[in-house]
Amino acid sequence: MIMKEWFRFTRIDWFSMLVCYPALFFGNYLVLGLPYFREPGIFLPVTLIETGLYILAGFIMVSWMKYMSHHYGQLNQMVRRVAYCLLFYIVITAGFVCSLYGVFGWLAIPGYRFDPTVFRWTLLLGFMTNIISVGILESAYTYQRWKESVQREYELKKLHMERQLDSLKQQVNPHFLFNSLNSLTALISENPEKAEVFAEELSSVYRYVLRANEQNLTELDTELAFIQSYYHLLKTRYGAGLALDVKIDSTYARYQLPPLTLQLLLENAVKHNVALVDQPLKITIKTNQTACILVSNNLQKKQSRVLSNGIGLTNILAKYQMLGQSAPTIEEVSGQFIVRLPLLKPGP
Repeated sequence: MIMKEWFRFTRIDWFSMLVCYPALFFGNYLVLGLPYFREPGIFLPVTLIETGLYILAGFIMVSWMKYMSHHYGQLNQMVRRVAYCLLFYIVITAGFVCSLYGVFGWLAIPGYRFDPTVFRWTLLLGFMTNIISVGILESAYTYQRWKESVQREYELKKLHMERQLDSLKQQVNPHFLFNSLNSLTALISENPEKAEVFAEELSSVYRYVLRANEQNLTELDTELAFIQSYYHLLKTRYGAGLALDVKIDSTYARYQLPPLTLQLLLENAVKHNVALVDQPLKITIKTNQTACILVSNNLQKKQSRVLSNGIGLTNILAKYQMLGQSAPTIEEVSGQFIVRLPLLKPGP
């Protein structure tokens, strides 16, 4: 397969030969003078013979270029690759010019006589066309290798990002399940009937969590529908101690964000703040005119230290970073904990 590639001409190969082809006519003019252009009996046979020899020489030289590109294919081997090609081209060109002079003498072309000065100028012309040809082929080859290098780097980064996202998703699954089972365990002893409803809702919610692991982005309205189910789980446990207010502009319904982002923020709010009937935890989810979704809650931090592995907010920030999007902002203002999440415009 490799050898076939060496002898397969591409459009760039033909282009490099076509660019240098006019040099044949100028070379013939140097050797034969004006009769070459004035007399069809000289122009046609000479041009046909030279064109055949030119294609043969071009085929050999381009194949050699491909051979060198195979053996010295790295971008940092360009100098060696070009040097070997030029040396080979010079030998082939010298042979080509000598063959032409031999054909002219053998056919006794009218007006032909060997002139050492013209011979040297003809060789120089051939060498100049070699530089042009090698320059075109090397530029095309280097550009192609650069494109392949950029593409490989992009693919590697994409693969790395996907693996990191998968890793983050796997962090969310056990984290979410662990906290939900803790809530269920506590509820069983307090209210078995509510525990049964809670278990049914948990099953429904967890199905969404599993589906969310199959995608990197989800539409806002889909995530909000899941949040309502998740809120029912929280409401079952905290009752009047927890309130959720959702104010979403329908304009952004199809905008996207990483799945489970809102769930992590709700979980984070409940985990670190008191949620009691006389001290209700109020969580608000709303959009603004800059295509951001704001998730806020009143700060009433628990007195006892809460064990945290830092998965929630860190997970969200990492997802946005790996997706190449603007990072969410986190701040505490006037007793409110506020997270601003940029929404991504829907695809075509």
